[in-house]
Amino acid sequence: MIVSIDVEDRGWEAIPALEELTRGAIDAAAAMTHAPDAEVNVLFTGDLEIAEINKEWRGKPQPTNVLSFPAEDFPVPPGEAKPLGDIVLAFGTVAREAQEQGKTLPHHTQHLIVHGFLHLLGHDHEDDAEAEAMEGLERDILKGLGISDPYERQ
Repeated sequence: MIVSIDVEDRGWEAIPALEELTRGAIDAAAAMTHAPDAEVNVLFTGDLEIAEINKEWRGKPQPTNVLSFPAEDFPVPPGEAKPLGDIVLAFGTVAREAQEQGKTLPHHTQHLIVHGFLHLLGHDHEDDAEAEAMEGLERDILKGLGISDPYERQ
């Protein structure tokens, strides 16, 4: 898996090993889901920036924790990684949620990276059955990373 990482918001410096944490989450999710070898882009930005992206692409002019944008499906030359898509995380929202939920910032960030990656693979949570299946996958992947169930009631 090829992972490209771009950090736009300095708040993310609160996680010293952000690159390793990101790659670990994506590698774990890819292994658990048997995802094809592909290329994923991850953007670590702030609330203002993600609010603009959310407004443009989803018509919701407010910040959110994570957005996923699956790549178009098109053939790639042999030997080249197929683009899987982009994951965007907002520091302010992620940090606030981690604190409110009693989670560490690194663990919450990894959870959201896994969540975003599963969206790139086509998983969703539009109805109860989809949500249960997706959350089950998240639990299994995060358990492998040593992270407790993010959906467990505190």
